[in-house]
Amino acid sequence: MEKLDLRRELKYLYQPGTKQPVIVDVPTMRFLTIDGVGGVGQPVFQQAIGALFTLGYPVRFGAKKQLEIDYPVMPLEGLYWNADGGFEFDSTRPERMAWKLMMMVPDVIPDDFIEAIRAEVAQKKDPPRLADVRIETLTEGPSVQIMYVGPYDAETPTIQRMLAFAAEQGYEVAGAHHEIYIGDPNRAAPEKLKTVLRYGVREK
Repeated sequence: MEKLDLRRELKYLYQPGTKQPVIVDVPTMRFLTIDGVGGVGQPVFQQAIGALFTLGYPVRFGAKKQLEIDYPVMPLEGLYWNADGGFEFDSTRPERMAWKLMMMVPDVIPDDFIEAIRAEVAQKKDPPRLADVRIETLTEGPSVQIMYVGPYDAETPTIQRMLAFAAEQGYEVAGAHHEIYIGDPNRAAPEKLKTVLRYGVREK
């Protein structure tokens, strides 16, 4: 049995510190992804989350059983931007917020294996938007990030601190707003939720 300790290997990306933003180089990574437009409370957003998890968990369990590859299901991630163009989205117009929800999967899991699992899931459950989930490789490269602890609607001061730090280091924003949901909003109090906040950056 091959065991992949992704949480340890990628700790610098999924468990950064809470006190000080840092600049990291995010490598090329492979994800299950699904796109959409609209606020996080809308059905299309919740259906997208459901589709990712409904495929992600069977892929993980199937890989352990059939491929003898054991790895943890990785956290839900989201990229957010303005559907009308530009990196920054207007929080007062959630209907125009574009997003890409993601779940990282190891490179060693073949595409055709994932597609076979998708077909099995479709036969058993056929959840909404399962067919919209894609296998995608993404490269963020240089990025500024920090672990934020607190409710989702109070992130702004931390984001401002991140961007100020990046500017002090000679960088400007070059990528979409990225969140990695370490905390479970169904289990943790809002003030204890953990979210990695990240922006791709480039030298000015």
